[in-house]
Amino acid sequence: MIKSYGVFAEFYDVLTANIDYKKRALYFDELIKRHDGKQGGLLLDLACGTGSLSEELDNLGYDIIAVDNSPEMLGIAMNKKIEHQKNIQYVCQDMRELDLFGNADITVCALDSLNHLKNFKDLCVVFRKVFMFTEPGGLFLFDINTEYKHKTVLGEHTFIYDADEVYCVWQNSCQNSTVNIDLDFFVPENDKYLRYSESFQETAYPLSDVENALIDTGFEILGIYDDDSFEPVRLNSERAVFAVRKGV
Repeated sequence: MIKSYGVFAEFYDVLTANIDYKKRALYFDELIKRHDGKQGGLLLDLACGTGSLSEELDNLGYDIIAVDNSPEMLGIAMNKKIEHQKNIQYVCQDMRELDLFGNADITVCALDSLNHLKNFKDLCVVFRKVFMFTEPGGLFLFDINTEYKHKTVLGEHTFIYDADEVYCVWQNSCQNSTVNIDLDFFVPENDKYLRYSESFQETAYPLSDVENALIDTGFEILGIYDDDSFEPVRLNSERAVFAVRKGV
């Protein structure tokens, strides 16, 4: 039966079971090392979702503040925190209204969270907020879906997820570089299925526009990498990873 969490939050971990969060945390840790970030520093996990990446980064010795605008997602993250006895500070905030008591040494924003922003103006607002709450010399590391992925990989395609807990139909429609996503969840209960639906959008932008917005904000571009690698981003990259620094 669906709990008090929203349906997408309730099954988020099931639908993302293919993601190796430990591997992703190690990748970001290596980026931090390569770009002389503060090892074990204060790390902001922006749009942390259910806290899986936050916990893996905590395991690597970082002091974690994790922010998300979904009370349902954070509710699940808090349950994990209690179960695993973590010292992560979770905060419910819209990333466009980020307001911390101090500055982070590193900010990480993963799993195409920035693509969920409504428009490019909002993306620029988030860049300015992160810049404001980053220590001089601090790093901002994030990934973002590319236009190639939205137009070619997601496009007009439908995906099926079949797990014991839920059967999910993921339908996409694409206009320019914005993908409209419709999710139908079929949840078994006794001898029937209960159906729940959610919809949202993701928008991709030319990487050159993202780069220019970061520079205009005051960040120094350290690297733009192909999905979870240290190779340069390509024309057919599905995800780009940006590593940028706030000047000293």
